[in-house]
Amino acid sequence: MMLTRRLNRYFLSTLMSINLLLILSACAPQDKEQSEDSIHAHSLIYCSEGSPETFNPQLVTSGTTIDATSKQLYDRLLAFSPKDDSLIPALAKSWHITRDGKMITFYLRQDVEFNHTDYFTPTRKLNADDVIFSFKRILDKNNPYHHVSGGKYPFFQTINFTELVKDIEKINDYTIRFKLNHADSSFLTNLATDFSVVLSAEYADNLTKKNQQHLLDTMPIGTGPYKLKEFRSGSFIRFYRNEHYWAHPVKLEQLVYDITPLNTGRLTKLLAKECDVISYPIAHKKITEHKDFTLDSVTSFNVGYLGFNVTKPPFNNTLVRKAISHAINFKAIINIVYGDQAQLSTSLLPESSWAHTSNKNHREYSLSLAKSMLEAAGYPQGFSMNLWAMPIQRAYNPNALKMAKLIQADLQHIGIKVNIISYEWSTFLRRLAAGEHDAVLLGWSADQPDPDNFFTPLLSCSARYTGGNRTFWCNKQYDALLAKALATTNLKQRKKYYQQALTIIDNELPLIPIAHSKRYQARIKTVQGKILQPFGGIDFSTVSKLPAQRLVNNQTKKNNIKSNLQVGNN
Repeated sequence: MMLTRRLNRYFLSTLMSINLLLILSACAPQDKEQSEDSIHAHSLIYCSEGSPETFNPQLVTSGTTIDATSKQLYDRLLAFSPKDDSLIPALAKSWHITRDGKMITFYLRQDVEFNHTDYFTPTRKLNADDVIFSFKRILDKNNPYHHVSGGKYPFFQTINFTELVKDIEKINDYTIRFKLNHADSSFLTNLATDFSVVLSAEYADNLTKKNQQHLLDTMPIGTGPYKLKEFRSGSFIRFYRNEHYWAHPVKLEQLVYDITPLNTGRLTKLLAKECDVISYPIAHKKITEHKDFTLDSVTSFNVGYLGFNVTKPPFNNTLVRKAISHAINFKAIINIVYGDQAQLSTSLLPESSWAHTSNKNHREYSLSLAKSMLEAAGYPQGFSMNLWAMPIQRAYNPNALKMAKLIQADLQHIGIKVNIISYEWSTFLRRLAAGEHDAVLLGWSADQPDPDNFFTPLLSCSARYTGGNRTFWCNKQYDALLAKALATTNLKQRKKYYQQALTIIDNELPLIPIAHSKRYQARIKTVQGKILQPFGGIDFSTVSKLPAQRLVNNQTKKNNIKSNLQVGNN
């Protein structure tokens, strides 16, 4: 009720502001109006939920960082088609794979320029040296840049990149060849993910001469549609258009990320038109009812889950984990936390994945069953535990604190006392990686459509300390199945291996999949173009913004056409 009253006040305030602007504009010279409208049309403010941890997506798996960096500042060798998610050329104009799948040759474009910024001006275009530097930094521990920002490359360590890639060979200035130790059916798709960005070797050399190597990841140089102008942590990021972008002209001159952690704060700024687009909006109905705003959504490849730290008692006991799965009313969570805008998980994989297998009986809501399992596990009176809840909103979990409170109330019925823990986002991630938690509400948004992008980063042994496996669970049989699935291109055989892997997860339950949700954003109607992606980070490369007057004229034309059609029909 209180939120509704606040929203009504914001709508009224916004309406009054608009009326005042109309009165003032009527007194202003017409040419000044058009000039200011034109300037505003070339700048866009995006209200984001948090600050990036770094400006190099090779170094993290955080969605907040990926949203702010990967598709804005960089490009990859390959990309995903917006039509069918198939692989298409990007920095590589073409590629060739040998019959045994162990050598992949890429032929690079010759017209790609790196960002020209206040802090670096490139003297040459992209070539093979840049691609080799970008990946050898990850592969070679003796590379001068390998340890510059900590020496951890979680996505690549999770997929065992160093074990897969034997060498990268320069054929000529615009041709490179990856030599693999064995065939891997997900190798190309991994090179199209948001993490596989190409850096500037010339910029790295320049920083080495100045003994400023750390700036490679904090003052970025890429080939993407935008370049970094200014960053203030917790406040804003300012990007300028890359006037030399190789793929197409970039329509926005300026892109600003207004960092606003609170969802109510972002909504307020949208209503006041201080932001053109906001992340993870609330009050969907109010937004859709307003004539100036649009609510966008995309069905994401994601999963929100409750993960257990299996290295800590009593969560090293499978019966305890299963007891908790039967004591939580997950349907109520879908209703209250997601507003019924998510699908209850029956598997780690969303139903849209070709490898999905449903297990609808493994999480029956039954307090009596939960109590009997706790007693069999040796905890008839229950116990106390710490449940960590994310401090930010994500598509896979729009309100982790609310979800934690619902779980807290449910587990109280079987004698488990839940203490809810949360920290500032970067602190939360750091302490989580150190394994300080008992259990955590977290999730995963896939970076590409291959099902391995769920299995390996979330639960493989290699991802325990370098990737997204915050359960610290390790099962050699599970890992062997993943390896077999990657060694073949036969989809039927791959699905069989993944079904067996899902059975192991159901039996041991290191995490409980909760929901697969849509990702939402709200925007002012003058913002044109697709921003949300089904997987990976957001993309402003093709976004534009109509002047307000042009939008009004377009709407008038539509209304006139509609009116004429109605007259004709009569």
